[in-house]
Amino acid sequence: MRAKGISYDTGFVPGGTGTVERFDLDVVRRELEIIRDDLHCTAVQLVGGDPERLERAAACAAELGLEVWFSPYPLEMTAEEMLALFADCAERAERIRRSGAEVVFVAGSELTVMDRGFLPGDTLKERLDALLGRRELAAEAGKRVAAFLAEAAAVVRERFGGKVTYAAIPFEPVDWSLFDFVTVELIRSAEVADRFQEGVRALVAQGRPVAITGFGTATWRGAADVAPRSMEIIEYDEDTGLPARLTGTYERDEEGQATYLRELLEIFEAEGVDSAFVHTFALPALPHRPDGDPRDDLDLASLGIVKVYADRDGDTYPGLRWDPKPAFAAVAACYGK
Repeated sequence: MRAKGISYDTGFVPGGTGTVERFDLDVVRRELEIIRDDLHCTAVQLVGGDPERLERAAACAAELGLEVWFSPYPLEMTAEEMLALFADCAERAERIRRSGAEVVFVAGSELTVMDRGFLPGDTLKERLDALLGRRELAAEAGKRVAAFLAEAAAVVRERFGGKVTYAAIPFEPVDWSLFDFVTVELIRSAEVADRFQEGVRALVAQGRPVAITGFGTATWRGAADVAPRSMEIIEYDEDTGLPARLTGTYERDEEGQATYLRELLEIFEAEGVDSAFVHTFALPALPHRPDGDPRDDLDLASLGIVKVYADRDGDTYPGLRWDPKPAFAAVAACYGK
């Protein structure tokens, strides 16, 4: 693969809350150095909802020689709000690109279900419920998304001189002639495992460079079989909307997560995928709590390849509040070949 990458969360801001409460640029730089040197990544997908955080992280990544996939991630936004976000971020990404860095702008992800105006419903759950079994509704939503992406691509290209893409859900009908990469959030579950590699091959056969984003699985036994839904074991606080506990008791299976990522990266390499971005490096909102009630160990639901601690530093990298899982070594081995 040309670009060997991982996604890095700079903080989402749905409902006024964030997945990364503390944005320490010194920590960001150190983690990006680890991503480059120890994970052997050549690229990083910087994801989040705060344009300033994205730009600052992108500047760090660029200085370290990483290819930057600048990925504003709108959540629960209207079309007008998204266009304003993309315009702002495109100008910021262009500043990074003009410094000499290789920068790709990702104009959103999974918009059909993650944002407002394409499907009925004010929440993700309502939109997903509306979509189930209603092909005509999916077709109508697809037309709206296609029209929006044409407008979004124009807005971005007016301000950004590099390559542009969109991270699609497989069922979204994207006009890829608008973009420089076919980029798909492609996650293998047991239901599609027998035809997953064939699907990757078909994407590559289209002739445009293919990037795979969003693939990963949680850390409980059996998560890989339901990988797109492996975070659904989280119970959320009704008042804050933040993760509170797990829905039950689950067995930790760190090796299962590592095997899953290794297998997918080997498929992507074999089928000629241009770029791959493991999801994800860390999810601070899902800390590892090995002691006490097993339902409090939110890391079991995390797709992060490191386990984050809520109240202490890790042992591997002094001063950083996480330790690698076996998935970290698996990704490093695949990328370091």
